Amino acid sequence: MPRPRIKRTIEEMPKVKYFTSLDKTITSKVKLDVDEWEAIRLKNLMGLHQCKAAKKMGISQPTFHRLILSANRKIATYLCGGGCLNIVGGNYQLKESV
Repeated sequence: MPRPRIKRTIEEMPKVKYFTSLDKTITSKVKLDVDEWEAIRLKNLMGLHQCKAAKKMGISQPTFHRLILSANRKIATYLCGGGCLNIVGGNYQLKESV
């Protein structure tokens, strides 16, 4: 039996959760998990190094790296193929405000 997954801590929920291309004939759908979105936000938008970003999310650096790879693959699929990108689900918990 596999060990349970650790919930990833996110600081905020995405403000926009759904993106779609103008070409409505393309029907492909890509689901980006909220924890993958948070990894992209910390690494690419905030400019944090993987170790520091992983610590903020409460996960190991290799797990953070796998999140980044998965998120990048999904975003590239959406950008190159069109359709819609939905940010929903995942294994996360919202950071408690102090």
